[in-house]
Amino acid sequence: MLEYCCNEERNILYRPDGHCRGEMRFTPPQPQRLHWDLPPMAISRIEAALKSAQEQIADLDLYVLEHDTFGKGDVKKCKISPDAFVQMALQLAYYRDAGNKFCLTYEASMTRLYLEGRTETVRPVTIESAAFVKAMCNPSATKEERKRLLYTAVEKHALSYKLAMTGKGIDRHLFCLYVMSKYLKIESPFLAKVLGEPWRLSTSQTPTQQTGKLDYNSYPDRIAAGGGFGPVTKDGYGVSYVFPGDYVIYFHVSSFNSSPSTDSRRFARRIQESMKEMREMFADTF
Repeated sequence: MLEYCCNEERNILYRPDGHCRGEMRFTPPQPQRLHWDLPPMAISRIEAALKSAQEQIADLDLYVLEHDTFGKGDVKKCKISPDAFVQMALQLAYYRDAGNKFCLTYEASMTRLYLEGRTETVRPVTIESAAFVKAMCNPSATKEERKRLLYTAVEKHALSYKLAMTGKGIDRHLFCLYVMSKYLKIESPFLAKVLGEPWRLSTSQTPTQQTGKLDYNSYPDRIAAGGGFGPVTKDGYGVSYVFPGDYVIYFHVSSFNSSPSTDSRRFARRIQESMKEMREMFADTF
């Protein structure tokens, strides 16, 4: 929709001054205020819903980071998948933000290769990613060692993503087992434990182009920051990221104001610092 509006409608339906092409053939009717006749119970429930929505909105801490120091173009020059690069940066950022701790991390993967396919879960926290993060936090680790561990980690992540896309993930399988256990009324301590763990870092890359009609590198003024989502746990983060073109990355970082352990602006700074440090390892590439 955005690509069509920016590319087709902008050039065909509107004049350079922003007004529609053509002449008005009739005077449109003036808007009229609607008057509702609602029973007291409906009014009470509407007011309760409004109060609940206002409380949730007030509790949401959302920060949008425009990372314009470099984009996916530079990442590709390092022969690294931009998605894997960002995921490793998120792991490094969370590890430092949480006081040298890892957490269960969710990344959404598409399963469009299958009829009515929706999503599968990629789990970015691996032995390989943990080794890379710890090396980045170890002052005695050399640049060569860190780069080697990064390449190993992103290769593992790319494999995990490929497996998820091709129906070889584990989380949808586990969920089906959970549904069957409920249907058959069978208690499973294993499923209860595995599916009961909180996703304190929920992430997803948001696609910005569907038609290929709009080249963001040629028209940077038409770039939109995209959108995001909220955290799925009270003490967690939700991070959506967008690659509009080769030179900028947008991060939508969300958390809850009521959580004493999270801060969206602080975490955004952690992401920016991690991205900067990781790029500096490839200074000789640029």
